Amino acid sequence: MPVTTPESRPLAVFDLDGTLADAGHRQHLLRRAPRDWDAFFAAAPDDPPLGEGVRRCREAARECEIVYLTGRPERCHRDTVDWLAAHELPDGRIFMRRNDDRRPARRTKLEILRRLGARRDIRMLVDDDELVCQDAERAGFRVVRAVWGAESTGAAMRDAQEREGRT
Repeated sequence: MPVTTPESRPLAVFDLDGTLADAGHRQHLLRRAPRDWDAFFAAAPDDPPLGEGVRRCREAARECEIVYLTGRPERCHRDTVDWLAAHELPDGRIFMRRNDDRRPARRTKLEILRRLGARRDIRMLVDDDELVCQDAERAGFRVVRAVWGAESTGAAMRDAQEREGRT
């Protein structure tokens, strides 16, 4: 029987907002002009978990190393770590957008996926952003669409992900 080391386990990559975290309660902050990004991210610790995403993450952790890949800016790191722990999600590395990075989520996430995939097998990416999912599939990654989080990400957030590179 081969020995499994942490470095030999495949990766399961999970998005946060709309996949594991229900960001619906803070969507109104993106519908106003100008969008209130500081308040939007400050409210993230109050996100309820999305049960289906949490279940899938815990299930994947049985065979995979979990990695969290989010469009949240790096300044949200401590709140994100605390949120994951509070909801008893598996330990895992967290990859976040640089605070000054305004590229679309599909570009930033695909860049990180390719970097991770060059060294490790990626079993799956679980994400709710359709453009991220499409680009990841085109690049050869297995994608699980987080359709259970559709209510938690409104049109304003989807627009922000693509046009403003904010989440």
